Amino acid sequence: MSEVQVKKVSDEELNKLNINSWSTWECGISSFDWHYDEEEVCYFFEGEVVVETRAGNYEIKAGDLVTFSKGLSCKWHVKKTVRKKYKFN
Repeated sequence: MSEVQVKKVSDEELNKLNINSWSTWECGISSFDWHYDEEEVCYFFEGEVVVETRAGNYEIKAGDLVTFSKGLSCKWHVKKTVRKKYKFN
């Protein structure tokens, strides 16, 4: 599995994931370093981000379901205010 997986999902798939029970996170335009101590799965309702990793850059937008691998260190570049639901596995 790559360190970041980005995919589109249907409303039906979001319901199966029980996404409404996940925590919410919001962030304004900014850049910051981040490290994942656990695998995170999140769904972007709003926003646009470029996540910079050693392996390359990942563009994430509203409507994307994203999995960040445990142990990943990266830099977030928030281009448009983000609102996402997330959970740790």
